[in-house]
Amino acid sequence: MYQLEDWICILHGALILTNDGDMVYHVTHPKYEKTKTYVATLSGIITDEKIKNLKDGVVIGDYKTKEAKVRILKIDKEKKTSRIEVTIHEGKNKQVRKMCEAVGYPVMALHRSKIRRYFYKGFKNRRMEISNKL
Repeated sequence: MYQLEDWICILHGALILTNDGDMVYHVTHPKYEKTKTYVATLSGIITDEKIKNLKDGVVIGDYKTKEAKVRILKIDKEKKTSRIEVTIHEGKNKQVRKMCEAVGYPVMALHRSKIRRYFYKGFKNRRMEISNKL
């Protein structure tokens, strides 16, 4: 465990801190298709049709994303925002943000909550907690 001190306001989501370059490469490179789960807060009230589009894959630039697991976590009609959970296994650069924008919902906040079986539990005494137990 490391003290986060002033970084607590900037750090948001699951990170892996290691000097094992091979492990990082195998976990993060898109060709290995390791699952990554994100929570995205979107501007606007997302529809079931757009959720289906995200699940089926959307065209971003010159490629179509692979199928994703997507579920609605919260709809705030007063603030006109949606919170969704997206699980992907490609992990291309800014993929979740681009996917949401492709279906018409800009991302206001994005949080990586899980990498493979490791998930972000939050902060306790200014220390980040990561667990592999649900």
